[in-house]
Amino acid sequence: MSTGRWRGVPLRVRLVVSAAVLVLAYGAVVHVLQLFVPGLRPQVALPGWLAVYFASLTLWDPLAALLLAARRPAGLALGCAVLVTDAAANGYATYVLDPAGGVTPGRIGQAVITALAVALVALTPSLARWYVRRVTPGR
Repeated sequence: MSTGRWRGVPLRVRLVVSAAVLVLAYGAVVHVLQLFVPGLRPQVALPGWLAVYFASLTLWDPLAALLLAARRPAGLALGCAVLVTDAAANGYATYVLDPAGGVTPGRIGQAVITALAVALVALTPSLARWYVRRVTPGR
C-alpha cells in the first residue's frame, strides 16, 4: 500500500488500515461460508431479520474492505458501521438467543468483533485526515 493512493501516508496509518481490510475480508469469507456450507451455519435458530443481516455482510464486509483499501472516506464510515452492527448482532445472537451458559466460541468471537469495532471507531478520527482527498490544480 505504499505507492499510488498511499504515497506519503505514515506507516502506522497504513498498518491500521491494512489490519481493518484484513478483518473485513476475513469476515466476508466467514459469512459466505456460513451462508453456503451447512455445517458452518450458526447453531442457534436466528430470527429472519438477523439471518438477513448476516447474509448482507457477504456484501458489506468486502465493500467496506475495498473502500478502505482504495482510501475512500466512505470506507471509514462503512467499516465502522459494519463492525459495530456485526458486534451488536453477534451479541444479540450469543447472549439473547443462545441458551448456552458460560464461555462459548460464539461469545469469544463476539468479544473479538466488539474489540475490533471499538478499535476502528476510536482510531477513525486520526485516520480520517488521511482519507480527505486533496484537490490539485490540473487534475
